Amino acid sequence: MANIKYKVCVLTLTYANRWQFLEQVLKRVLSFAPVTQVVVVNNAALYNVEEYAGQLNDSRVLVLNNAENQGSAGGYKQAIEYAYRHTDADMVWLLDDDNLPDAGVLDILLCNWEQIESANDQKALYCLREDRPPHVKIARGQDPGRYYLVPNNFMGFSIFNIFKNRLSKARDQFSGTSAYLAKATMPYVPYGGLLMHRDMIELIGFPDEKFYLYVDDSEYTYRITKNGGTIWLIPECKVVDIDQSQGLTYQPKAFHSHLLDQWSFRTYYAVRNRMYFYSRNAMSSRLIFGINKNLYLVYLWVISILSSKRKEYRKFLTAVKDGLNGKMGKGEPGKW
Repeated sequence: MANIKYKVCVLTLTYANRWQFLEQVLKRVLSFAPVTQVVVVNNAALYNVEEYAGQLNDSRVLVLNNAENQGSAGGYKQAIEYAYRHTDADMVWLLDDDNLPDAGVLDILLCNWEQIESANDQKALYCLREDRPPHVKIARGQDPGRYYLVPNNFMGFSIFNIFKNRLSKARDQFSGTSAYLAKATMPYVPYGGLLMHRDMIELIGFPDEKFYLYVDDSEYTYRITKNGGTIWLIPECKVVDIDQSQGLTYQPKAFHSHLLDQWSFRTYYAVRNRMYFYSRNAMSSRLIFGINKNLYLVYLWVISILSSKRKEYRKFLTAVKDGLNGKMGKGEPGKW
């Protein structure tokens, strides 16, 4: 029997021409009894989202239209704020427009919610997305600290962790595949798959629009753990990305870097925002951070020469500088 003790408002964003994904997600979540409202933020899509959503003939779907793309930060802020201020939902469940939950996932999430004895503003639940290797490894018992907030890292690189990482990888090869835990903790998570109570929204507020695109989800959900709460990854609850995320299809090549080969406005925001977030949450020693930064930049400089990507390398440096200096907000096209 469906758990209808809680009213759940599903929040999602869409843009461009992605109805083929959004339609599947909407049909799935509308099949869940606890869902009382679905808020779709139309981030300047190339088609009439209201018209297409209307074909589903379900009054629970509400479309908020933006004439200009507000990015993930602006869009999810708009969605969360609407749900908090204008609906009577107990909880919000965030899903990207290509996050297709397995059948029955919401009931399982709500059952886990009841079993975890914490205040409503001290817990949040997250679904497993198996196309993200760190999530899978954490779900199987690995320490989240191996992948998140590594002290003084620069773009994930730390010279002091090279030996430890190689040892961990070798151990992984021989340890075999372990079963998923019933639940595991994560310091922060993407928006897609997150379930939280309105009391949590009251505590942590809304996403920061100055991130515009990328890492805004990390900063926003990290507020949960910084405020003493726990984000529980529930491996039994799976969400499938029916459209692959940027970078997942990149094929590594010798003397190349995906950062330079795939340089775009997306890469600029990802690098800039990561610098901003990590320098404020994972830097304990400016000296060690500086060593990691300089070594990585020398490496990438050599790669840029060998791959004829000097222009992209200079733009990468700009993104790093902007992030470290807190130059946030929507950037100028010349930076990518």
